[in-house]
Amino acid sequence: MRKTTSALAVLGLGLVTAGLGTAVPAAAAPVAEPHAGFVAPSATSSRSADSDARAFFQAVLASVAEKRAENPSAAAAVTVVYDASRAPTFRTQIARSTQIWNSSVSNVKLQSGSASAADFSYREGNDSRGSYASTDGRGNGYIFLDYRQNQQYDSTRVTAHETGHVLGLPDHYQGPCSELMSGGGPGPSCTNANPNAAERARVDRLWASGLAAAMDKALEKSSR
Repeated sequence: MRKTTSALAVLGLGLVTAGLGTAVPAAAAPVAEPHAGFVAPSATSSRSADSDARAFFQAVLASVAEKRAENPSAAAAVTVVYDASRAPTFRTQIARSTQIWNSSVSNVKLQSGSASAADFSYREGNDSRGSYASTDGRGNGYIFLDYRQNQQYDSTRVTAHETGHVLGLPDHYQGPCSELMSGGGPGPSCTNANPNAAERARVDRLWASGLAAAMDKALEKSSR
């Protein structure tokens, strides 16, 4: 991504990775700061998680806005491009997650593309912290999918949840299974991978108002 942001944003699905074996090859996890875990965060860390969610969303928005500023006549619906080449094990889950979100919201659409054109990417490997969405403050936004966690919990739910961060949604571990962003809160038996009505509406609102603000900044920057 070509944007800059001041915060290091790291958002976790919040699932502990119990010791299940895995047949997939090991891979090193990207370096990232600790994030909210399986246990519901304290009031302080909850506020921090919300801030991280906004930072990640702003990172993606800025990348999309810069490209649209170069082509202001683009269609009204916003397209967010992702690169899944570094997460081949989860190709099916990523495709399902994309289908779920694209059928759930109307103001933004996810589309697969090359690494050079992507607004964010998916990666895979082993990490004791589990899966998370992150931006490092230098224009690199990604979703990390942990092998063991995706064996213990429904993998499509994990992927769709983390993709929800890209679209602007924060974690809400206290929510029921019907709430996608409750992550691991409801436990491993929860297999729901669909956002509820409130989550769908929030994403549509964020991309209607958020992109407008980001576009203003991008156009102002390009005119200098």
